[in-house]
Amino acid sequence: MNKTLRTLIASAALTVTASSAFSTECIAPAGVGGGWDFTCRQIGKIMFDIGAVDKPIQVTNMSGGGGGLAFNHVVAERNDDDDLIVAASVATSTRLAQNAYAGRTADEVRFVGAIGIDPGVIVVAADSPYKSLSDLLNAVTADPSSVTFAGGSAVGGFDHMKPLMLANRAGLSDITKLKYLGVDGGGEAITQTIGGFTQAMSGDMSEIVGFIASGDVRALAVLTEERVPGFEDIPTAVEQGYDVIAGNWRGLYIPRGVSDETFDMWAGKLQQVADSPEWAEAMAANGLAPFTMVGRDFQGYVDNLVLEIRQMSKDIGVMQ
Repeated sequence: MNKTLRTLIASAALTVTASSAFSTECIAPAGVGGGWDFTCRQIGKIMFDIGAVDKPIQVTNMSGGGGGLAFNHVVAERNDDDDLIVAASVATSTRLAQNAYAGRTADEVRFVGAIGIDPGVIVVAADSPYKSLSDLLNAVTADPSSVTFAGGSAVGGFDHMKPLMLANRAGLSDITKLKYLGVDGGGEAITQTIGGFTQAMSGDMSEIVGFIASGDVRALAVLTEERVPGFEDIPTAVEQGYDVIAGNWRGLYIPRGVSDETFDMWAGKLQQVADSPEWAEAMAANGLAPFTMVGRDFQGYVDNLVLEIRQMSKDIGVMQ
């Protein structure tokens, strides 16, 4: 046997061994270390640890286009792959809503569920005259020019969408009048608010924990279904009469072409992770709050979120 043939056979054997070591692939649509990478690695590890899958899950990092490269890959090349899961977050739905994936739409995949969230929050400076979310939103609807929100995303990003959704629920008929200042990250947004340059900050819980502890800010609302463990004194927007749930959820989608049975299978496995003490520990260690919405209800939630963000993006001129 010549050397070239031996090399080819050895290579083929290695490929078979490697592929047989994994039953499922999880695509993280960004590089190592980000939120999508965390989702694949943590959920995949726990699925294996608790016996939801019988082999380790292979993680593939596929960065590009803010998740668009991976989305297009799944739709165009893996549409009926039963053994493929993909990390998703609120950034996925926002970019789909704003047509950032070159014409791809949310209904070209199936959203399986989300099982953790970095909760959205609305905060004001500790000495702010606004003592409740209603105080703040009443001021916005009465005179939109009197309140400026700061956020760590650009105009049209999700930190902007949170106060837009709240103002919409509060009855502001022309949301283009809501004032928003997009700055470089949540830390700068809080600084703007503490310094009195803006009246409120729209961000995520992980960005404000230290400022709550120091007493520099007062959180008026958390944008989750239920109050966040460890921060039970912060009321939800929902309980204050504003039906807005918004945060950076962590979840999965799968190819559109798989069967309902495959969808239900992955929904069941994701629910097993959500119910496990291992996931509770992972959330606590990484600043996530409980948020479990798995199966058909989650698909409907994403569909509605995409529609709302798309309309608001058009209303404020971010897209045509």
